[in-house]
Amino acid sequence: MARTVTPAAPLLRRPLPPGDDAVRLWYENALGWPTAPGAPVRLATGVRFDVLDVPAEAGHAALGQLGRSAAPGRGFPVALGGGRMRLLVAAGSAEELPGLLEWLDWGSLELDLVAIGAGGLMDAPRPPGAVVGGDAGSAARPSPLDRGGSQGVAVWLRPPGPGRGAEASLPTLSAMGTRGGARGDGDGPPDLVRLVNTVATQIHRVRLRRAGATAAVRADGQPLAFS
Repeated sequence: MARTVTPAAPLLRRPLPPGDDAVRLWYENALGWPTAPGAPVRLATGVRFDVLDVPAEAGHAALGQLGRSAAPGRGFPVALGGGRMRLLVAAGSAEELPGLLEWLDWGSLELDLVAIGAGGLMDAPRPPGAVVGGDAGSAARPSPLDRGGSQGVAVWLRPPGPGRGAEASLPTLSAMGTRGGARGDGDGPPDLVRLVNTVATQIHRVRLRRAGATAAVRADGQPLAFS
């Protein structure tokens, strides 16, 4: 299981206005990530990053399998919300996903795995360490969230690193064989092939486990039949 630490949060140099304005300014100014007009704040995907949207249970299991290469403070950004986990990957990865799943022999199965790329949107988690309304003592921290992310509001499980170089930590297809180790003990994030295969495996396992539990419940409620 991955070791859990609190990643360093980007610090803001000046107070920001309250509410959505503070969130929007942090993403656009600190990270250079474009946002969509309107409220709540949403991040535009396909520009600086794409997103793999998966069930939170499978996502947690996948991060545990990936080990140190996906550990907090070391790996790529991950958000939680509404029982889903959103894994940030390199821009363009969403277009690669269908072919990648076919190549990994997952193409024939229906997986609860959604890739969000160009033209898509992602709910913006509240920035960690943000100073809101001029009160430096009220710096926001990631909200407590259960492993399923059932509270609904998007939060960072692992926030993007400070500065505009956050994309350097994103899993990418072109980095295959250059990041991480064969057992996930490298210093960089896993490549996209390994990430997708690990996530798909855990999604399939969760589905099989739930199907087995459902079948057991139904069988338990059936009367015994004698010939």
